[in-house]
Amino acid sequence: MASRSGAATIAEVAARAGVSPATVSRVMNGRFVGEPSVAERVRQAAADLDYSPNHLARSLALGETKAIAFLVPDLANPAFQAVLSSLSKTAAKDGYRVLVVDSGESTSDEPLLAAEARRRCDALVLCAPRMPEDELVEASVALSPVVVINRRSSRVSAPTLSVDYQSGIQGLARHLHGLGHRHLVFLEGPEGSVSNQARLRGLEEFERSAPDVRIDRIRGGAGSEDGLLATERVIATGATAALAFNDLVAVGLIGGLVEHGVVVPDDISVTGFDDIPFARYISPPLTTASVPHEELGVQAWQRMRSLVRHETPDHDLLFQPRLEPRRSSAPPR
Repeated sequence: MASRSGAATIAEVAARAGVSPATVSRVMNGRFVGEPSVAERVRQAAADLDYSPNHLARSLALGETKAIAFLVPDLANPAFQAVLSSLSKTAAKDGYRVLVVDSGESTSDEPLLAAEARRRCDALVLCAPRMPEDELVEASVALSPVVVINRRSSRVSAPTLSVDYQSGIQGLARHLHGLGHRHLVFLEGPEGSVSNQARLRGLEEFERSAPDVRIDRIRGGAGSEDGLLATERVIATGATAALAFNDLVAVGLIGGLVEHGVVVPDDISVTGFDDIPFARYISPPLTTASVPHEELGVQAWQRMRSLVRHETPDHDLLFQPRLEPRRSSAPPR
């Protein structure tokens, strides 16, 4: 019997079998290539604990719905809208619809919302950049078939499509350094965000390679209002350039700077991240790290199509952001 009330978890099966949760995940998904005795031990542990990774799929009494769910933290973000648009158009070519679930940036609600969405669909594309890793591993098995986008984990056996935020932020920092900036400020993203942690690692690595640079950090979020609210703190640092967590934060910051009579880029340069559609049309056009969100949607469906057809999906992908220098960044005065 399971060690707690309710359904057994992947962690309990792993502990009973003496393996990692990732190994359990691979066995249950048919992607384990190790010793047959290990796979049999996992299956026996799962049987002993009455563990059923596909219990939601079996609850679909009417069979295939020809729909997949797409869970996102904030559909108001144009970056996620671009992924959704591309995913929907690509899936439609194979006769599938995409149903959207917006968690409203509530990490605690994501597991329940993901399970509820999966109950109504054949599969799930999961974009949960702040979901705790243990819960992500659990969801990727329990809600299978799943494709995970916008993050990667060695513990997740489901196909993953992610962005190299670490190298992307370094490219922006090097761009500003090359313009002559030595005092930067980074407007952080949401606490617990995997992509924010990657950005922080990238900036720490950049600082080690450029000892003449100082980078201040300001806690924030992922929306334009977070950039606006950080304006006075940014000005107070005296930095000559600001790196925003994403384009929305950068847009909010630029708006706040204008209200305070601070000219971009004459007084301070500002960069974003994502290259959302209107980043090039604001004044001044935003220097940013471009992420191919449309391609993320296409690749997500290609892997999902393989899963629903019980075929082997393509390799995981890590997208490299491309620096897009525009007029929001310039040499310091």
